[in-house]
Amino acid sequence: MQRKVYLGRRVAPGLVDDYVRGLGEHTRTVFDVLSPREREVLQLIAEGKSTKEIAYCLKVSAKTVETHRRQLMNKLEIYTVAELTRYALREGLVTLETRSSETVH
Repeated sequence: MQRKVYLGRRVAPGLVDDYVRGLGEHTRTVFDVLSPREREVLQLIAEGKSTKEIAYCLKVSAKTVETHRRQLMNKLEIYTVAELTRYALREGLVTLETRSSETVH
């Protein structure tokens, strides 16, 4: 009547649990979401390395790097290199100093 929501005794505990679990998902870090190899690939992407350079650094094929990139993009729901770089900066995988020193040669 006063435009407020009222929850029954049976419904309230389940909704609160779901809400709290949902909050926890938003605070997950890159270390919770990505595998160690995916983090390496993300870091190297954010440093401005090409697929071939990443493959050489990690001693894997370019196809493997592309697979890791696709998986991490799907997990993070981020689909451009610019967004991946921003994410890596925000998560502390790279710094602006690292990024600029790596790309200026």
